[in-house]
This record gives sequence, C-alpha cells and structure tokens, in this order.
Amino acid sequence: MKRKLLFPLIAALLLVPWPIAYAYDSVKAANIPMTIEAADPSAAPQMKAFGNAIGSVSPGELFRVNTTGAADTLFTIYLTNTDELVSSYRYMTLNIGIYVQTDTDQWEKVTTFTGGTSPDIYLTMQGAFVSFTLPGSAKYKITIEKGCFYCYGVHSAGNIAVPEFNLTAS
Repeated sequence: MKRKLLFPLIAALLLVPWPIAYAYDSVKAANIPMTIEAADPSAAPQMKAFGNAIGSVSPGELFRVNTTGAADTLFTIYLTNTDELVSSYRYMTLNIGIYVQTDTDQWEKVTTFTGGTSPDIYLTMQGAFVSFTLPGSAKYKITIEKGCFYCYGVHSAGNIAVPEFNLTAS
C-alpha cells in the first residue's frame, strides 16, 4: 500500500510549482549610473618618508562615491603598487574612513545600522585590499584617517614610492 502511494506523491511534488526568486536591478533598468571619482589632489593624504624612519600619514580624501540611484553595494579599495611599496617600506598601515553626506558640504562618519560606530577598516601592504558595503541612495567620501609606516630609504633612482589606490564596486 505504501509503495502505491509513494509514486503519486513524488509525481505530485515534482509537478507543484516551487517559489522562484527574482532579482531586479532598478539602477541598470533606469540607466542611473553610480559614480566613483578620485578626490582633488590637494585634498589627498600627505606623508613625509625618509630612510630608516618611522613616519605617519596625515588625513586626506581619496574618493567620492555617489550611490543615489543604487542599492547597497560592495566596494573594494586596493593598493595598486604594492610591488613598489615593498621595496621602500617595511610596513604601512592605513586607517580608512567613510563619511556620508548629510547636507551640502556636511559630512558625518558612517555608523552601523544600529547607530553605533562602525568598526575601523585598515588597509595594509600585506593584504593590499579591503572590502566594505555601503548603503545605497547616498553620497560618500572615502578617506585616510591616519596611518603609519617604516621606510627603508630611497631607491637607487633617488625616489620613494607613495601608495596608489583603486576603488571598485561590485
């Protein structure tokens, strides 16, 4: 008796439509681009490096991001010239800051969904990249809050490498 019921039960389960998840990207559908712009060079972080010395990085802006037409997005910031940095520095640690625009020319440090302070994000030569998610429908600026390094010295060409950055969204 159980065998006779088993076959119709399996057949019925296979014929029943299962729920299907659909995704719709309103940004692509509306052709509203998200923008990432490099900050003005005058606002960039500053560092003074010289041979066999520990130094610090002064705060500065790296990127401006406009997600006003986008959903929550995963961003990744990369150090693009680690091969050059390794020959000039023993270590480099950079504290990444993220600010959201609250009003024209008014910026506030991004907080967690519960209103608490967001965890510190550190970019180092070892990892060479960090990822973070930003909520959509806002404008952001990505900064270097502070940093430290140990510099070996100048290259044979007479210059010291400085970090170069790239920000991607996925």
